[in-house]
Parts: sequence; structure tokens; C-alpha cells
Amino acid sequence: MVSSRRRILFLLLTLPLRRRHKNSAAAAHIATEFLYPNFTASSINFIEKGGIFLTSISSTFSATLSSDSPQSNFIFSILHSPTSTLVWSANRDISAPYTAVLSLSTAGLSISLPNGSILWSTPVLSQHAAALQLLDTGNLLLLDAANFSLWQSFDHPTDTLLSHQRLPAGSTLSTSAGDYRLLINIEDAVLLWSDGDQQYWRLSADPQWVKDINDPIAYMAANESGPVYLVDLPVTKLKFIRLESNGQLRVMGYNGNGSVLSKQLLAPRGVCDLPLSCGELDVCTVTSIGATCNCPASLTELPTGGCSPADSFTLAYPSKCAGEKNQSEAAYLSLGSQTDYFANKFASPASSGGNLSSCRNLCSVNCFCLGFFYRDSSNSCFLIKDKIGSFISTRDHGFVDDGEGYIKILASTQPQHDSSKNSNLFPILLPSIAGILFLVILLAGFYCLRRHHQRSRNNNSGPLKEIYAGGQNNPWSQLTDNHSSTEDILNSDEISIPGLPHRFTYTELVAATNNFSTKIGSGGFGEVFLGELPDKTTVAVKRISAGDAGSLHGKKEFCMEIAVIGSIHHINLVRLHGFSAEGRRRRLLVYEYMNRGSLDRSLFRPGCPVLEWQERMDIAIGAARGLAYLHSGCDRKIVHCDVKPENILLHGITGVKISDFGLAKFMNPEQSGLFTTMRGTRGYLAPEWLANAAISDRADVYSYGMVLLEIIRGKKNFSVEGRGSEGWSSKNSVEGEMVCFPLVALEMHEKGKYLELADERLEKRVREEEVERAVRVALCCLHEEPALRPSMTAVAAMLDGSREVAQPRPEALAFLRLLYGRGFGGQGSEGGNMNGWEGDVKGLSCPHVGL
Repeated sequence: MVSSRRRILFLLLTLPLRRRHKNSAAAAHIATEFLYPNFTASSINFIEKGGIFLTSISSTFSATLSSDSPQSNFIFSILHSPTSTLVWSANRDISAPYTAVLSLSTAGLSISLPNGSILWSTPVLSQHAAALQLLDTGNLLLLDAANFSLWQSFDHPTDTLLSHQRLPAGSTLSTSAGDYRLLINIEDAVLLWSDGDQQYWRLSADPQWVKDINDPIAYMAANESGPVYLVDLPVTKLKFIRLESNGQLRVMGYNGNGSVLSKQLLAPRGVCDLPLSCGELDVCTVTSIGATCNCPASLTELPTGGCSPADSFTLAYPSKCAGEKNQSEAAYLSLGSQTDYFANKFASPASSGGNLSSCRNLCSVNCFCLGFFYRDSSNSCFLIKDKIGSFISTRDHGFVDDGEGYIKILASTQPQHDSSKNSNLFPILLPSIAGILFLVILLAGFYCLRRHHQRSRNNNSGPLKEIYAGGQNNPWSQLTDNHSSTEDILNSDEISIPGLPHRFTYTELVAATNNFSTKIGSGGFGEVFLGELPDKTTVAVKRISAGDAGSLHGKKEFCMEIAVIGSIHHINLVRLHGFSAEGRRRRLLVYEYMNRGSLDRSLFRPGCPVLEWQERMDIAIGAARGLAYLHSGCDRKIVHCDVKPENILLHGITGVKISDFGLAKFMNPEQSGLFTTMRGTRGYLAPEWLANAAISDRADVYSYGMVLLEIIRGKKNFSVEGRGSEGWSSKNSVEGEMVCFPLVALEMHEKGKYLELADERLEKRVREEEVERAVRVALCCLHEEPALRPSMTAVAAMLDGSREVAQPRPEALAFLRLLYGRGFGGQGSEGGNMNGWEGDVKGLSCPHVGL
């Protein structure tokens, strides 16, 4: 009785819809929003309707049987009606013949062939289906009698993600051919090629995207909700994330007008970053007008296009190299210099610490290996397996340029061997073979004894475990496997870190810097000189001072700088071109050249052009994204430990990069640690450093908050000054008194007065709400309790406007009054300069953009 009442109620509720939308296939009427069981459709019935049989209530999306011609195969799909963009398909891998029928029954949806067999269907439902609904979001749902969803297309994405659609961790988007996949896991979002084995992009390494990894990734969405979201996108009515057939991930928008989608983001952006940017075995080279494709010198260009080994050889595809005999007869062709493989940018080495011969052997014994790359500077071996794509010229940014690449080839025809001749030679060669084997065994025994002695000494020494601690997937962890101590690591000419940049000789850097003739900077670490590499690349060469280079502290910083920058790439992190280590007094680091120098010069140097407000915010956002990548985009969390204006470098109009990783610290995700010594610069140190408490990535957040306040004000946070009768200074300082700007910012925030906090040199060329946003973000970063500070990902999102700005907590900022209130007096352990907070910018030249 109860079920009968429910059925009657449902019929009454849907009666208007049923009257308005007739569902007869024969009538071929296009229904709006709802269809009901016993509905059938074929491409023949709806040929005059373009295959459309159902639309959403606002006609934004339509369900259709898409085909190229009246009597051709069809695909059951969902289209974005205004732009005819296909956003989902049921049977895209196997199209249905035009005689097939789509049916809606209480068991669900299905496509049946004329012989009665099922080509495609929804899975078994938990309840009987009562209706099919197409929403204005693009989601197709099967509903039960109580209007609960039994199945929805959003749970089965193909190659497109829509604004209100979530892609859970573990899910994928894939192209129709199946060559490319976007995979979401709990750590990141990555693009994969060739059955998911070769990675060519990851979200966390792309500055266009923002990822907050402080919480595991739950889903990916095209809107701005959730742990993964997009930034700096134009506001549109609808967004699409589509995996294109060439492997690019494209973000598009629709504002509700016209028939064209606007292109907003593209990943990867590099013209040579795709697996098949050129043809198989071609070398892709970036040019001023795009890219060129050429065969390596060792390969032949075919008349029909493409590259191939010489006539007597063929590429060793897995199907051709099966069997031990063929493997032993594999040969290798060199790809020449300045050539790398697109996937090596994100791949982990197959081995490290070996030589070229051992790398070749790894490929030779693996039938699925098609080639390998060996890097001299890091002794790293990278294998190409299963399928081979385009190569890339190392003149492009982001690739190490000291690698050697080889592809595996096999002889097209195998020579016949005369077994009788072989048997006659055996008695003659036997004594020689025995002698060689004896010598090999003797040398192996000697090597093992020496290795055992070396390991015993390792166990009793102090390797750099604090710096290079980590699991087997961490490249820096292998330093401690091959060297006995800190002294061995730094004095050895065989510093080996997988993925390490180029190792220069001291003589090469003397020539590059014209005998260190042009000094562009100096500090406690040593001096920085302008240089030019043989390929005309302008670089900055940091020469570690003799005292630092010889000290244990200086050695650790030197190795840490190499380990961190040499293994990561991000647009907001300075790039390390290479290094030199010849003895204790010849340790140098070679960086990309940043023509405007460090941020402190542009902010604090008298007479320099004033940074406009938007440029200040661009610098702040760029620095925040660089730190966010260190904290959440790498295999292991990296805490910089020395965030300050001097370590933020500028180039041209928009270039912003974090530098100086000598004090950095590796940590596991969610890990905090106690440090034996204080790291960083006074004035930017978080309270936990002073309290000897556990240190996490939130210590960098505090330091960044201090830097952000200096960007807002254009002066050091702690300075001796006093202005006239206007503004906050007259209320908080007298002439010659120390001013603590963080405390002033807190007091003005409580009063709701922000414009007076901006750099007076801007002459109020900034809106108060913009200053308010920056001040509130900075104060949130200064919360005393580390857990209350936002992540750097959240900081970047709040500054660029893609996330709502949090409200600073007064109780978490009360310590500022205790620490910097009246009576502080500016007295510190180093005299009256606030413990070294007041920086000395005398003698600094004003940076020039066109330098």
C-alpha cells in the first residue's frame, strides 16, 4: 500500500513534465531535462535533429548520438550545445553501427546491436531506474523513484572535466586513443604517456597552477574549491579542463555568449615538452618562431619522413629483442651532444653512482629498454622503456646539458656461425680464458676487501646524514652511501648527486668570469662575479670565501646548495647551472644571472626607482609560489630557513626567484624537527627558533610575513626614524627612536587604517583595500603558533585573489606587544642596531633592468 502511494505521488509530481515532453522515439521529439524508461533512440530516428534527443533545462548541454554521416557509426555523448564541444562519451572506444539502438529501461541505459548483444551499458543498479536527467552542469543522471542518483556520468569522466565535476584521487582523464592520461594521486596531478610509464608534466612544478599539499589531495576540480585549484584565470560562466589528443592539458572558459571557448591555460607550455612534439627519434629544438625537428646526426632521415638507423640495423623494439641471444647482440647509436629525452626532466634515475658501461648494461639486459641517457656530473642512468618519443635539445631551459644519449639497435640479419670453426678454436682459447678468469677473481676479491674496510670506516664517521637523510627515492640520500665522511664528500673530486647540474673546472670559471674581474655582489659567504659561458649564457658565479669553504659549516652549506637547487626546477626558484669543487679554496656555484639583483636593493637603496604597488605584489606572489613549491611540490619538503629580501632575486620586469639554499633543511611530509643550531637571519626568525621548539615549514611562513611587511612599507621593519605630524610614525616614534613596523601594522589593522602603512614614496598610488589585503596576509603569517599560520600555497592564493583573505587572530599576535613594545629600545646583543636587523645598503648600486 505504501509503495503504491509513493508511485502515485511520483506520477503526480512528474505529470506536468510528462505532458510537456513526449518521449516517443517514432515522434523523435527532443525532450528537455527528463526521459523515462522504455525510451529508445537510434541515429536514424533523430537524424533530422542532429542526433540530439535530450537537452538540459537551459539547453546548455545536450545528449546526442553523434555520427559523421547519416549511415555511419555513432557515439552516445554529451555536448556543450553553444560550442558543440564534446564533454563525455559512453562508447568512444567502440562506436555503434547506425542500426544500433540506445535504450532506457528500469535496468539502466544500454546500447544494443541488431543481433541483441549489448555493446555498452551502465553497471547493475541498486534500484530500478525511474528517470534519466541531464543537468545544466553537464551531468547525466539515472534517478530512482525517490529522485536519488543511481549512476552519473560525472563519475565516469573521459577526457574532459567540467566546472562542477570533481576528479577523485586515483581517477584519470584519458585521450580516446589511450596514449595520454592525466592521473590524480594523493600527492600530485601528473601527465603520463605510453601506458602511464613516461611522465612529462606535473601540476606542482607548473607555476600556473596552485597545489596545497599540506592536506592530501582529495580531488581535482575546474573551479577554485578544494585542495587543488587554478589561479589567475579570467572569470567565466563555465570552465573546461580537457586532455587533448596530442597530450596537452587545456583549460578553457565560456562566458555565456558566442560559440567559441576562450583558451585560458595550457600545460605543458613548452613547444618541445610533449612526448611527440616532433616525430619518433626526432630532436625538437626551440627557436624564436616555435620549434624545428631534425634527425640526430647518427640517424638517417627517411624519404617519407621520420628517422631510422642505417639499413642494416633496426630499432630494438621489445617484440624484436626477445631472447638472450638477441639481447647479447644489441648495439647502441650515440645521439650526439646537447640532446636529452623529454621524460628525463621528471624521471628518477634507474641507478646512480655507476659509470657509462654499467648504465649500458642495465639497458642491455632489459628487453623493454630502447635506450639510455648517462650524466657524467651525477653518474646517473636514465632508461627509456617500452616506447620512444621525441628527443629535446638541451639548449632549452630546464635540462642538464652534460648527458650522453644512446638508442638500442639490432642487426636486421644475423650472420651464420660455423660451429666447426668454433669447436676448433675452443682448445686454443681455453688457457687464455682461464688466466683472465683467475685475474678477474683476484681483482674482485681485492675490491671486496677494500669495500669492506671502507664501509667499516663509514660506520664510525659522521656522514652528512642531517642534510642528506632520506629514503631510496631521494637523490641526495646517496651521498652518504658512497663517501665516508663530510671531509671525504667535500674533498673528493667525485661528488655524486643524481640529477646534479654540470661540474665545471676552476679554469673554465676563471675564463668565464675574465679572471673574476666584474664583481656584482658580496656578503658573508664570499663574492659574486658576472660571467659568460661558452654558449654565451650570462651567469652569476658565487665564489665561496676561503674561510667558509674550509669550515665544516661552509662545506655543509655548499653541499646543501647543490643538493637542493640541482634537483628541482621551478620558475620562482633560481637555477643552478653548475658548480666547481677543486680543493678547499676553490668552491664555486654558477647561477642564472638575475639582472636586477636582490629585492633589498630595489626596496631600500636610496635613489632607486620606486617599486609600484602592482610590481610589489607580483614580487610577493612569485616569492610565495617559490616557497610553496619547496614546501609541497618536491619529493621531500624543503624548509628554506633564511627567507629575507636579500635572498629574493629580480630579473627584468616579471622575474622573481628565491635563492641561497645553504641553510635549507629536508623534511618528510608533515615532519617537524629540532635543530641543533639556529638558522636564518635575525629579524626574520620565527618565535619557535628563540624558544628552541620544533621547526617546520611554517618557520618560513613567518619569515615571509616579515618580508611582506617590508615590501608594503619599502623600509626595514626595524629602523630608527621619525616623521612629521602626519601618519602613524608621529604616534609611535619620536625623532631617532627605533620603530617596530610589525607592531605598528597590528595596531593600525585593529583601527582599520591601512593606507597610511603603504610606502610613502608611492604617494598614495594604491587603493586602501589592496593594502588591507597584503597587511592581513602578512599578519596571518606572523601568528605565534605555527599551526595557525597559513601554508605558502594559501598565502599565494590570498594575495592573488583566488582565495578569500583570512582574518588575523589578535590572541595569536599578542606576543608582538611583549616582544617589540615599549622598553624594547632597540638594544640587542650586537649593540644598538636591533641584533643586526637594520641592513647596510650603503655602496650598493641601483639595479638596472637593461643590464
